[in-house]
Order: sequence, then structure tokens, then C-alpha cells
Amino acid sequence: MATKAKTVFYCTSCGNESPKWMGRCPACGEWNTMVEAPVEPKKGPSGGAATRPAAPAARRPQQLREIDYSQEARISLGMGEVDRILGGGMVPGSLVLIGGEPGIGKSTLSLQIPLMCSGLRTLYVTGEESARQVGLRARRLGGDDSNCLIFCETQIEAVIAEAQALQPALMIVDSVQTMYTESVDSAPGSVSQIREVAAALLRFAKDSGVPVILIGHITKDGYIAGPKILEHIVDVVLQFEGENRSSYRILRSIKNRFGSTAELAVFEMTGTGLREVANPSEMLIPMHGQGLSGTAIAAMLDGTRPLLFEVQALVSSAVYGTAQRSATGFDARRLNMLLAVLEKRAGFHLSAKDVFLNMAGGLRVSDPAVDLAVICAVLSSNFDFAIPADVCFAGEVGLSGEIRPVGQLDRRVQEAARLGFTRIFVSSFAKVEARPEGIRVVKVADVPALVKALFK
Repeated sequence: MATKAKTVFYCTSCGNESPKWMGRCPACGEWNTMVEAPVEPKKGPSGGAATRPAAPAARRPQQLREIDYSQEARISLGMGEVDRILGGGMVPGSLVLIGGEPGIGKSTLSLQIPLMCSGLRTLYVTGEESARQVGLRARRLGGDDSNCLIFCETQIEAVIAEAQALQPALMIVDSVQTMYTESVDSAPGSVSQIREVAAALLRFAKDSGVPVILIGHITKDGYIAGPKILEHIVDVVLQFEGENRSSYRILRSIKNRFGSTAELAVFEMTGTGLREVANPSEMLIPMHGQGLSGTAIAAMLDGTRPLLFEVQALVSSAVYGTAQRSATGFDARRLNMLLAVLEKRAGFHLSAKDVFLNMAGGLRVSDPAVDLAVICAVLSSNFDFAIPADVCFAGEVGLSGEIRPVGQLDRRVQEAARLGFTRIFVSSFAKVEARPEGIRVVKVADVPALVKALFK
């Protein structure tokens, strides 16, 4: 009589195991994330159950004061923006996960790294494409391919064995969802397979000192496919974002054990690969003539990088009985709050008018400093009054109509001055130490004072 295969239920969100199915994971509290997967006992050399190997003799507990804190040399990847978002380059033995939507440019970025850094001996493992496909892309991207080795394989044991034999300076795996291990009896991409593959690559990276870059798929909800434990295992998680209809891409740091997560890098997708955009504001500056109402320039800070971009608003009479409120790239609830402040504190009656808001360039913003530009764009469209093109805004609007100061205002002022703006409106409570030449800092206390200073 055949014995029934043993199964266990995994949570796809956190990786928690349970002997039975549950509607809600007891570890992370997510609903409907438990999936069933078979469990096969690992076999030892004699065919029986494997025993845990003894720890090597060289490994022993260390006193904290005995640990060497000297700065380890980082590995440059040949792309300044990628090095910056990693904190100065890759740390030897680190595990980096890059996730993004299909067609966003993950494979292009990962292949462009060894082509632009010819002195870095790289093992490029592909489980999705043939060697010919990778070669055709490399020819289109250009660069020096003398030190890039292509290995088409999906079995993780074979990949690690080849990497141990070659001893490359960098290994790239595209993608982690296509890899599988023989020790787990389930399909590639399943929860158990991704967990075991990631653990095997982590052991290889830490033991050999070879940094590993993993390419990861994402789900329809925008999360990296597989168990949440995958993001806990790796050292760095980078999210590749952007619209397929737009040529610009944003690489955002979600997790970084060796640097700051308040960083982002901007790239432009061209026919020859990804081009680094050192000045992201160049893609967000208005692309129309002067004298157009309903636009205002906001000085936003994404991480530590200042960005100046255009906020667009359209205010018109409501065609239907209920006024419409629509926001693209901005929180619709915050837009409703700002409109309520305009009506209650400043006396502008917008309840019977449609209001449409758009963040130019496809950005999704959450910086409260954009509030001031949103209000100015709405009032500009309502009055049909064009705001001068050399004016920008940086301030948060409170419920009582006051304009509150925002963080790192000096960086915003310097960026505005560098791009040729002559005035920037900020809170009257803000302290501005940087006073670049050519720009005047205009301080306003509340919304009525802003209207008098701007629309007089």
C-alpha cells in the first residue's frame, strides 16, 4: 500500500509553516495566503534521513570587541547611479534582489552591469532565455563582453558547483523563480523551492565572498513573487518601477543592510539600453509654453534627492450633479482635504466644481511638501491665471490653513536655484540657511497670505 506523501502548508507572505490549512496566517495575519506543498525528507549519503552537519571547527563565538570593524572595499558595478543606491558599491558576499514588472528592464539592467564593468569577471546565469537570446541583447547594448560568462541552467546545485569552480567576481541569477533544487519535490517557483534556492545562494555568497544579484518576478499586486522570507534573507531589495509607455525607469531601494533606503536612481530606456539620468528634474520640467494656467512646480524630496516636477490641475464646472474628484499620482483623500481647507479657511467655493489633478512624468508622490503646489495649481486653474514659470513651491498645508515647514529645505532651495528658478514659496516658520544667488525665498504663513502674494 502506497504511503501518502507528507505535505505542509506555507504562508506565501511570511513563509510560516502549518500542518493544516488556515484562512488566516497566525504569524503575519494575512488572509488566504496558505498554500500546500509536498515535503520530502532529505536523504543522506546512505539513503537515510540526513543529519545536520557539525559546525566547522573554525567557527566559534566571538567577543564583540574581537570583530574587525575595518571598512571593507566595495565592488564598483560600473554604473554610478547603481553604486550610489547600493551605498557606494556592492559589498563582497552580499545578496541583492531586484524586482519589477515584466518588460520593465530588469534583465537589461543586470546584463548591462557586466558589459559596462569589463574588469569584473561575471557569471550570468539565465533560466529564462537561451544563450543566443542573451548574446543578441548584449550585442544591442554594446560594451565589453570579454569577462562575461553565460550559463543556461536552472538546477541550483549545478549553478553553485559551476560558480565554485570558476570563482567569479560577481554572479547574476535571472531569475530566482526559475531555479529549483532536487532536495525539494515541487515545481520551480513554488514557495518551498524559492525559499531553498535563496538559502543555498545565501550560503554560497557568505562562504565564498562572491556577491550575487537575483532577479525576481512580482505578482499582480506589485509584490515580489514567493514567500516574504525571500526579502528577509537577502541583504538588499531594489524595486524597478516605471510605466511601460514611458521611457523613464526608477530604481528604488526598499531594504539595504549596507546603506540608506532613502535613495533612488533614475534611468531612461533607449535603443542601446538604460541611460543614467544624473539630473532627474530634466524629465519633469514643463514641456509647454508659458502662460498656461493650472500648473505649478513642486520641490519634492524623494529620499535624499531633490526633484522639481510639475503639478497639473484642471478645475471646471460639474456636468453631473455630483462634482468629480480625480488624482493621478497623488492621494485622492489628501486632495479632498486640501480642497476642504480652501473652502473652509480661504473662502473658495469648489464643492460644485470638478477637480482633476495629475503629477507630471507618471510620478507617485507622498511628500507633504507637494501640498503647496497642489493648492496653487488648483487656484491657478480656477482663476485661469498662469503662475510664472520661474516660481516653485515647498510647503505642507495644515487643516487650519497654515503652511507648515518641511524637512531639508536647504536642499530644495539649492536645487531650485541650480535649475534657474528665481522664487520659491515656503512656510514663514521655516529656517533657510542656504541662500544661493539668483533665488528669493518668499515666506507665507497661511493660504490667504499665499493668495495675496501670488495672485495679486
